[in-house]
Amino acid sequence: MKKFLNVFHKSKRKVIEYIISNRLFLSYVILSVIGTFLVRHLTLGRVTTLFPFFTDLGIILLVGGIGYIIRAKNQFKYFFTWICIFTLIEIVNSIYYVFYTSFASFGELSSLSQAETVTGSIFEKLSLSYFIYLIFPAIFYLVHKKLNASAYYNFIGKVEKGKIMCLITLAAGFGLLSFSFAKAERQDYSRLAKLWNRNFIVERWGILMYEANDLFQTLRPRLSSLFGLEEAQELFNEYFGAEDRNEYKSENKYTGILEGKNIVFVHMESMQSFLMDLVFNGVELTPNLNKLAKEGMFFSNFYPQVSTGTSSDTEFTLLSSLMPAASGPVFTSYYDRNYNTIPKYLTEMGYYTYSMHGNLSSMWNRNKAHPSLGYQGMYFEETFEYGEEDVINLGINDKLFYKQAVPVLEQIERSYPNYMGTIITLSNHSPFTFIEQYGEFDFSVTYQELNQETGIVETKISNYLEGTAVGNYMNSVHYADEALGDFIQYIKSSDYFDNTIFVFYGDHDAKLTRKELNYLFNYDYRTGKLYDEEDEHYVTYDSFAHDLNKKTPLIIWTKNDKLKYTFRGEIDYYMGMIDVAPTILNMFGLSNDYALGHDIFNIRDNNVIAFPNGNFITNMMYYNNSTGDYKIINENIIIDENYIENRKKDVENLLDVSNAIIVYNLLDAKEKFDE
Repeated sequence: MKKFLNVFHKSKRKVIEYIISNRLFLSYVILSVIGTFLVRHLTLGRVTTLFPFFTDLGIILLVGGIGYIIRAKNQFKYFFTWICIFTLIEIVNSIYYVFYTSFASFGELSSLSQAETVTGSIFEKLSLSYFIYLIFPAIFYLVHKKLNASAYYNFIGKVEKGKIMCLITLAAGFGLLSFSFAKAERQDYSRLAKLWNRNFIVERWGILMYEANDLFQTLRPRLSSLFGLEEAQELFNEYFGAEDRNEYKSENKYTGILEGKNIVFVHMESMQSFLMDLVFNGVELTPNLNKLAKEGMFFSNFYPQVSTGTSSDTEFTLLSSLMPAASGPVFTSYYDRNYNTIPKYLTEMGYYTYSMHGNLSSMWNRNKAHPSLGYQGMYFEETFEYGEEDVINLGINDKLFYKQAVPVLEQIERSYPNYMGTIITLSNHSPFTFIEQYGEFDFSVTYQELNQETGIVETKISNYLEGTAVGNYMNSVHYADEALGDFIQYIKSSDYFDNTIFVFYGDHDAKLTRKELNYLFNYDYRTGKLYDEEDEHYVTYDSFAHDLNKKTPLIIWTKNDKLKYTFRGEIDYYMGMIDVAPTILNMFGLSNDYALGHDIFNIRDNNVIAFPNGNFITNMMYYNNSTGDYKIINENIIIDENYIENRKKDVENLLDVSNAIIVYNLLDAKEKFDE
């Protein structure tokens, strides 16, 4: 017993001595670890595993261990620098997560120039809580001031064995990282290397390992074009050489139906499908969009597949039938690659191709990306005449934009025998705060309530959506719908466009949070609170419902007397943005052999819609790749584990080959090889 007590007291003394002589270092470690824990807690909300703690702590120790070989009086600068770096990582990722439900990438640094045009969207979402991390460098600085006043650094400079402490700390860091890696499963390594499921990586490996790995993955293809090229080519050849690759490539009743016809894509900013079902006081929120859907061919289960490039990702996926890149928007990071796109195919057929937008051509690097994708002409901000009073959000308002666009479209038709164009709207872009310009839409609810004191039934009015995020969004949507109605009327009354097909599509969801949208579905205006789950009026709006609600309209419409009866009715096959190009190209009698999507009229109910984070939707289920949970869509079908595993593998292969094509410019290499 005495021997045990001696050992205990000796160990206790050494611990106390270590703490006293390493107060600066320990402050750095503790504050850094708390910061990395907070960023996981405030974003993912899941901190049930210790593995990310071990990984983050291991990296913090490795970085901190180097500080021991620096002179004592300069150690504060070293540790403070790293705490500031960690703090910046934590702040950026916390804010980023609010916008994209994902984590930031070094590959997206090239898109920072877009920030000046979306400042309103950023500040609308900001909260002081995202800057809680600033307290850590502040505390560390106060610790330093106190230690400096107590002659701590003079004392440490005399007694500290820097090289030994450095080696011990580095060994401890490597030990923690080794433990974390040793406990990892094969899929953990796979996801870490492929990077497309960022949430899972942070949840399993921690925020610091995610950022370190992301930096490596971002630099790898840039440092050497040959690094990984052979593996990428092998993946490409296996994917497109598979026996079942041509299973859904037969001709159908729409093959060649658009030969000799013009086509115009209308890119509707942030327009979601659920809006088409909303009626307030007997008035439809989107009457013109609803009418368009009835007059044309309406794809009611259509999903964008965007990543951090948002609108630009949609433009890319629609035209190329490829997925967004795993690291960095294609328009800013990989615009200079060769892609097989709708404009390029139609250019070869003698078409004039153009894009049109009321914003700066530099936004999302379109002035470089659009020519690379095959557009010959660009009609952007300088094409239109407007003043400050005509601006909503990022540029010319939709009503004036459409009004001035139609004469340009008519001139294009007079000048060219055939053409293909894309018209990009922008008034319905976040933040949805331009209430005076939108005009008023009556969201009020009238109801009867018994006055308990008088016993009289009173009529009351609640305008509970006024000033809310979802209310502002719907005000913006109603304005965009009015502008769309004007445009359709211009087209119908014009002497032109009889030989033209219009494809209207919502580019992505409005990026409203589940909490913000739940306010629309479950707010009880009588009590001023949300409905309880037990209430008969309660609508289940969980994470699955929120993701499934992100579908957008896709409508093919024409005023051509013959084709308007062909392009009519609802198509309820589940369809992704990458399926648009194969479907449309087939209508022109064309085919892209390296499209990752399918002609929806060939694949029909067998389609799998992949998302950049590894989630997917089929006509049977929605699968969350981060959690492994899924939601059954078709209750009449029994799904076994083989179905899920096979679909997961299909999605993983699709994401991998798409990213390989983009990063390593494989279509250009293939084109040169074929020559």
